[in-house]
Parts: sequence; C-alpha cells; structure tokens
Amino acid sequence: ISNNAGVDGFGLGQLLTTRQIKKMISSYVGENKEFERQFLGGELELEFNPQGTLAERLRAGGAGIPAFFTATGYGTIVAEGKETREFDGRMYVLETALKADVSLVKAWKADKAGNLVFRKTARNFNPAAAMAGRVCVVEVEELVEIGAIEPDHVHLPGIYVQRIVVNATPEKRIEQRTIRQPEGN
Repeated sequence: ISNNAGVDGFGLGQLLTTRQIKKMISSYVGENKEFERQFLGGELELEFNPQGTLAERLRAGGAGIPAFFTATGYGTIVAEGKETREFDGRMYVLETALKADVSLVKAWKADKAGNLVFRKTARNFNPAAAMAGRVCVVEVEELVEIGAIEPDHVHLPGIYVQRIVVNATPEKRIEQRTIRQPEGN
C-alpha cells in the first residue's frame, strides 16, 4: 500500500526488482518502469484508488473502522464490483479499510518514546499509514530524548510506533522540474 509505486531502483523500486510485491494498492504508478513492465506482463496486480480514498482507507484501518461510503469513484472503474448505495439522492461506493502487518514510514524527528514530528508533505500519508500497521517502523533524521518535543508539536503519538531507525542524511528523491535554459547560456 503506497501513494505511488516509487521509482526504479529506490524505495519500492528495490522491492519490485526482487519480486517482493505481488499486489500494489496505490493512487499513482506512473514513474516506475519496472512496475510498468511487471504490471503489463501480468506479474503483479494493481488496485487503483483516488488519492483521498486511499488516505481515508488507511485512516479507517488505523481507527478500527471496517468500511465507509464515499461518492468518489462512483460510476467509474474504481466502483466496479463494489457495493453502492444511495444516501439523500446521491450514490456512494463502499470502500473497505486498509490494514498492514508492517508500516514503513518517514518522519523528520522522533523522541525515544516514538512521538513523531513530520515535515511538510510527509504529513499526508505517513500518520495514517503508521496507524494502519500492526507494527510501525519509522525512519527519522533526528532522535531526541523524551520531553524534547513539545507536546503540541507531536504529529503522531508514540503508541503507534514500534521501531525507530535513524538516518541523519537520507537521500531525498523528488520529482524535478526541468526548464529550458535561456538562449546564450
């Protein structure tokens, strides 16, 4: 379960190379050629979700909610084979919660009790993914003593974290904007 399928040779790309993924539950898979090759070759299964639905399925899994109705995806391929129901004149699709045996998440900082602080867009899926896992392993850039993080600054309480891995200088691969160089340079 991941928002995307990663990139070739990095992150999920490494798991794809060693054939450790047989089903991908995701909202976007467009930048991984090995994923594309395996999917088009029938070697792995894909379950697409609208991004908000994916986040809500993870949140529901972490909150113990087995399923919920959403209007997103009704009348599309996303709704095929799923229960639908009308509420107040609008059609909805039943989506089931997502749970994982192990959640691998990235945070900026943790204290030794596992209380986490995320930076910027890392707050989008990581807290929900952490809560949806039976065991959560978090990679952090900084590990501090208990009490060093102000309680109001904790984004996810340590009760959801079972393992902490410190990586002070992680490689941060993001999409890069490419622009044309001005003429004469």
